[in-house]
Amino acid sequence: QVQLVESGGGLVQAGGSLRLSCAASGRTLSSYAMGWFRQAPGKEREFVSAISRNGGRTSFADSVKGRFTISRDNAKNTVYLQMNSLKPDDTAIYYCAGQRDYRDNYYVGRYDYTYWGQGTQVTVSS
Repeated sequence: QVQLVESGGGLVQAGGSLRLSCAASGRTLSSYAMGWFRQAPGKEREFVSAISRNGGRTSFADSVKGRFTISRDNAKNTVYLQMNSLKPDDTAIYYCAGQRDYRDNYYVGRYDYTYWGQGTQVTVSS
């Protein structure tokens, strides 16, 4: 019942940065744990990062740890993924996901999430 829309993707050179945004409507995000996933051509959708409903707890995939940062602004109903030191292997469609949560949980599994955005393309050139 919550709608999610990603934005901020594009083409960037290796070593560059992008900030993705996930804007929600229909419901407030304050009661939702949120996550980012990505899917490259020919590959399965994989976990990137997650954040608890109030931003107090976060998690990152090993492949992006130290380079990506997840954050949220519940007053703006928006979740962000700051991506630095981008590599060609980061090229993928990035999806925002949400799950209604009543605890300070975060989720790293694709099937843990009920709501998904349509995705935004990130392309990193060498």
